[in-house]
Amino acid sequence: MTRANSLFPEGLLFASGNRNKYTEVVDLFAPLGIRILFGPDLLTLDVEETGNTYMSNARLKAREWALKAGIPALADDSGVEVRALGWEPGIFSARIAPDDPGRVRWMLNAMKNREDRYAKYVAAFALFFPREYLCLATEGECHGEIVQKPAGNRGFGYDPIFTPFGFGSTFGEIPDAVKRKISHRAVAGYRLMDILS
Repeated sequence: MTRANSLFPEGLLFASGNRNKYTEVVDLFAPLGIRILFGPDLLTLDVEETGNTYMSNARLKAREWALKAGIPALADDSGVEVRALGWEPGIFSARIAPDDPGRVRWMLNAMKNREDRYAKYVAAFALFFPREYLCLATEGECHGEIVQKPAGNRGFGYDPIFTPFGFGSTFGEIPDAVKRKISHRAVAGYRLMDILS
């Protein structure tokens, strides 16, 4: 048993109802051999995101889920920031519209006739240990640009209109195995795995 694995004898709870994110996290942390549980499979909990940063929201969710479940919980908060929009939508990325197609439409409308397409995905991970009342936290970014029209049907959120620098394809087109090495969530995850290892 690895040191990281020994920290989670009952498994690690992913503190989110977003199954897309859960799938990414399971793949990302697979090298550590940790059993990751999908939060809603264990309990029903709706944590209000009252923080004003990704990290504060991630910590809120991780703490509440961990204390309720009694086992360590991992939460993320993430979003896309666009320079031409004053770094919006930021922490409100998921709340701009009720679904992914609506979010993509909102972004494309907001970016009409704008030459500056620079954007970045940002993610914060918070891992809360309820017995120790200890929280580990990391952040990651992925820089790129917002394209003119959607391409690809992989991923979720703004992926079909975000092209990371160094690639000629959107996250909606890039294979999952590649995205999970370069994405904002991957960067935050690798930093957390370094701490756990």
